[in-house]
Amino acid sequence: MFNIKGYWEAHSVGEATEMLAQNPKLTVIAGGTDVLIKMQHGQFQEAELLSIRTINSLAEIKKMQDGTIIIGALATFNQIFNDPFIQANLPSLGEAAVSMGGPQIRNIATIGGNICNGATSADSASTLFALNARLQLESKAGARQVPIREFYLGPGKVDIKPGEILTEFQIAAEDYQGFSGHYIKFAARKAMDIATLGVSVMCRVSGKVFTEVRIGLGVAGPTPLRCEEAEEFAKGQEISKDTLAQIGKLAVKSTNARTSWRASKEYREHLVEELVQRALKTAIVRSGGEELA
Repeated sequence: MFNIKGYWEAHSVGEATEMLAQNPKLTVIAGGTDVLIKMQHGQFQEAELLSIRTINSLAEIKKMQDGTIIIGALATFNQIFNDPFIQANLPSLGEAAVSMGGPQIRNIATIGGNICNGATSADSASTLFALNARLQLESKAGARQVPIREFYLGPGKVDIKPGEILTEFQIAAEDYQGFSGHYIKFAARKAMDIATLGVSVMCRVSGKVFTEVRIGLGVAGPTPLRCEEAEEFAKGQEISKDTLAQIGKLAVKSTNARTSWRASKEYREHLVEELVQRALKTAIVRSGGEELA
């Protein structure tokens, strides 16, 4: 049984922020796939829920005149995966979206909820890290933007202040145009399981040389992370098996993996080294480069 003390619905962002200002104890709920599980496990006692599910403007995916892609916080994972614009411009995010749960979950789970849950295993997180996404948060006092790398404060903790809701993700043109990418989820039961490791890469190449590489990892530490040392090494390097092997080894140095019932620390580090290379091989081919054996 769910211990729900009260339930309210907001039909606009302004209405939602007004209600949150009046009652800071309200828990915002969209798809509910994370919130309801927490309630079932007793994490919310006498929960007071504020549903923002019917705020249609928060489910839009669009491109601004300057090339910035806006993804509303209420966009579902099926919506993201099936969106032609996402497939054409951010295919790695589409790959992450389709890896999340089964069809029923993807029909209702939102990208905003996935990130606000604060879990390092969030299927969309590593790709949003690799894309340098920015988050727009709104309250009655106004709006602010936060880079996704600053949004995670610790395990299960995110930078949402009292009275705020996440409204959208912004991906600047310079962070996706000219790049190719790939996402790999490693899990015992693929989409129907929590990731043992999530790897998302973006790369830009010139001829046979990397001009930029970004590597986002999930479940390689207490929060999602970027592999800065490996990324810095990759700049200007000739694309080869040896280069990829070195990138994989350097990626491990950025991790803070732990042993859990899903995998040991050592196994996760092995996965990082191997899957970063596999993801980059696919991204290289997508950029028009040659396939590396």
